[in-house]
Amino acid sequence: MFCCWGPRWGWVPCAPTPWLLLGLLVCAAPFGLLGEETRQVSMKVISGWPNPQNLLHIRAVGSNSTLHYVWSSLGPPAVVMVATNTTQSVLSVNWSRLLSPDPAGGLMVLPKNSIQFSSALVFTRLLEFNSTKVSEGAQPPGKPYSPYSLAKFSWNNITESLDLATLSTIFQGHPVEDPTGAFANGSLAFKVQAFSGSGRPAQPPRLLHTADVCQLEVALVGASPRGNHSLFGLEVATLGHGPDCPSMKEQHSIDDEYAPAVFQLNQLLWGSSPSGFMQWRPVAFSQKQRARESALPCQISSFNPTLGYSLPHSPIVQAFFGSQNNFCAFNLTFGTPTGPGYWDQHYLSWSMLLGVGFPPVDTLSPLVLGVMAVALGAPGLMLLGGGLFLLLRHNQYSEYQSIN
Repeated sequence: MFCCWGPRWGWVPCAPTPWLLLGLLVCAAPFGLLGEETRQVSMKVISGWPNPQNLLHIRAVGSNSTLHYVWSSLGPPAVVMVATNTTQSVLSVNWSRLLSPDPAGGLMVLPKNSIQFSSALVFTRLLEFNSTKVSEGAQPPGKPYSPYSLAKFSWNNITESLDLATLSTIFQGHPVEDPTGAFANGSLAFKVQAFSGSGRPAQPPRLLHTADVCQLEVALVGASPRGNHSLFGLEVATLGHGPDCPSMKEQHSIDDEYAPAVFQLNQLLWGSSPSGFMQWRPVAFSQKQRARESALPCQISSFNPTLGYSLPHSPIVQAFFGSQNNFCAFNLTFGTPTGPGYWDQHYLSWSMLLGVGFPPVDTLSPLVLGVMAVALGAPGLMLLGGGLFLLLRHNQYSEYQSIN
């Protein structure tokens, strides 16, 4: 048995054998040599009429395909992702229809027959639980407070935070009605970033990205919790394909260089690859300077099929998909009743990737490859040296010596 179950983070490495390390080295090497595709990426805020609206369009053009990501805070924060098999596909927005009570047809990617995949994510509610006197691992993680509906948040003008150099912008908001003053000095932010090539961010969890993805970082900052040990979470809804919800897949690794003490990668997959995916490490952070000491476990609930009318209304999702109501909802919760937690510095952040195609594949880091090379090379050199010594010693004593 090469791995064991750890009490906090899941899979942790347990003295792997040299043959396992050699196998991992051989299997990982080809992937590490593969170059990632680059895309010509543009990020544009599409102005509404008569008032500015938060509609962000990310267009990523490859050699024979185009990816479209449309983010918006009309209603709850949401994203529509579309993949086409042409470099000429474009986004069409009919503002009068999009802002009407029936927005179906207000958002289109043309030509329609070029669309190979499409789906959406909607961030519907910010959850809060009272975890006092609740055992670790309990589900739900405490008595729920009344959730914050993100459809009833007031959001900033994202044009002010648009940074074309880093291909990023920030949706930042707070409740329109806040009778308790919990968000008097706080906010909930969704930072969206696109990439023209592959790489990793500077801070943990340092998810490997490619040009086929965009990254979302959610940060809750400065809001006053309603309990001494409140745990927070997000309710997320997505469109299913057919009657089924997307599938969950877990990957495990012996490498934790990029996210210390975290050996797991979670993936949400729409259909069979290549289609769409959501990818994240099950970890959040309770401090801006992310480190192992401020890491919080992230737990996902089971999927709950739900009818569209039971969820907050997302105009861009309804504008693109019409009256489809095959939604699946799940919750992400961050932290445990025993610290660290949001209560330390009134800060919480979590990151994920959203993409189309094959999810990025984590390879063994240079540090781990170096350690493995030393671990495997030293015994090999010792065996080689010992063999040569025995061979030379045997030859020395086997020479014929005459007896006088």
